[in-house]
Amino acid sequence: MSNSSQVETVSNSGDKVKVILAIVVLVAGIFAYSFFTDYSIYARLGMFLVGLVVAIALLAISDTGKRILGFATGSYAELKRVVWPTRKETIQMTGIVFAFVAVMAILLWIIDKLITWIVYGVVLGWN
Repeated sequence: MSNSSQVETVSNSGDKVKVILAIVVLVAGIFAYSFFTDYSIYARLGMFLVGLVVAIALLAISDTGKRILGFATGSYAELKRVVWPTRKETIQMTGIVFAFVAVMAILLWIIDKLITWIVYGVVLGWN
């Protein structure tokens, strides 16, 4: 039985260079924003935004970026299908959680005091 299947990842070196370059440009934009503190906030924000836009553009033309964009699009479409609870349901569930936590805290406090009494009072004979 020589049924060997090979998994092949499709990635070329040009794609890797684009992704690495996008990361470098993004880091350069962040660095420029924090290094040039003597410039106005608008100039610094502009440096960051230019780095961000160039990084996104580089990532968008790579195969990895296209896969990420497809994943993000699918995730957003799935997010729109989620049925979110109403405000009333959220408040009710939060109240139930708080009540459960309070009951468990009291129960654990009682168990702790019982174990303390058994160990120190009964077993060791301390008061």
